[in-house]
Amino acid sequence: LQLNHSGRYSCGGWVDSKVAPWALSAPVTVTVHGVPLSGVSLLVQPPGGQVALGDRLVLSCTVATGTGPLSFSWHREGSGAPLGTGPHLELWHAGDKDSSQYQCRVSDGNSMADSVPLNVTILGDQDPRANGDP
Repeated sequence: LQLNHSGRYSCGGWVDSKVAPWALSAPVTVTVHGVPLSGVSLLVQPPGGQVALGDRLVLSCTVATGTGPLSFSWHREGSGAPLGTGPHLELWHAGDKDSSQYQCRVSDGNSMADSVPLNVTILGDQDPRANGDP
């Protein structure tokens, strides 16, 4: 159901009667109520939010309840512009700058709900000079 399905409904049909071969029921009012957004959460592949440098990372946003249509936006800590606008965010070649907290924001046109931030760590080969080695 969608919110725009609210209205008055009746049904009609042919009956076996010579007096009234077509009969129409009394109308009924149907009201569709919106369900507030809740339970916005993130799933990550690979599990745990740790991915090797250059590998693929997939974040998925799920909504437990909410009346659609829903719109999604992805945000990274410290970045103003959204990273994506669908229910999934894919980083095909994760780089060291992709280590951060990620969050999904869902809107139903009337309200918004955010997921809990998810920490993503990009695991890469450490430069030996970073440890003071020559």
